[in-house]
Amino acid sequence: MKGYTLNMKQEQAPAALTAPSRWTDLRDAAQKLAQTEPVLAALAQETVLNAQSLPQAVGFLLSRKLADAYLTEQVLRQLFEDFCTATSTLDHLISRDMDAVMAHDPAAASVLCPFLFFKGFHALQSYRLAHYLWLAGRKPLALYVQNRMSDLFGVDIHPGATLGCGIMMDHATGIVIGETAVVEDDVLFWHGVTLGGRNFKPEDRHPKIRKGAALGAGSTLLGNIEIGAGAKIAAGSIVVHDVPAGKTVAGTPAKIIGD
Repeated sequence: MKGYTLNMKQEQAPAALTAPSRWTDLRDAAQKLAQTEPVLAALAQETVLNAQSLPQAVGFLLSRKLADAYLTEQVLRQLFEDFCTATSTLDHLISRDMDAVMAHDPAAASVLCPFLFFKGFHALQSYRLAHYLWLAGRKPLALYVQNRMSDLFGVDIHPGATLGCGIMMDHATGIVIGETAVVEDDVLFWHGVTLGGRNFKPEDRHPKIRKGAALGAGSTLLGNIEIGAGAKIAAGSIVVHDVPAGKTVAGTPAKIIGD
């Protein structure tokens, strides 16, 4: 997988960091917003223009969003800073997620749209922090971040799940991704997608979604099944068996309807 898998001894970098950083684009868009919309000028300044990098800007934004009485903005900023220091590929991961939104969502007029306004992007970056904490052995704190993410964005991604980059979660409301799920690069989610288990045993029990698959709105994928690279799951489908690469499935239960 070309996403990140981090342990506390060695970071596993993506095989090829080919995507350019979106940092310059984001700063330019934030400067334009500050000049043209006075009501949001402070938001642009505090989250983007005061930051020194794309990961830091994401940390500034989400620290304010995720904060509550117990997990303060100051504490969250430190956690994001630690995450940035430990993960040299974070700019690449965030940029690839932005690229996915820009490529597939015509509502994204600029990279400022997902950064400021799209909760699917916010949930994905919050997951990245929670996953870092999970791998660092701080599991209760990781679960707390997951809980805040679910409360705020209506997206529930277990911090133990493994997600790549270049992922888009369009609208995102109601997306559920279980603990042992694997989502490779360039996967597209629409709202209401569930990657769930079929039993309550503590085992590898969630779907594996390979590179470039597309999961339609309201689709439910259950069990330790594999959705092949480039496969498409039609909206509302229930999938309980493997789907070959490049195939399109639909129905309840889902059946192959084409390539």
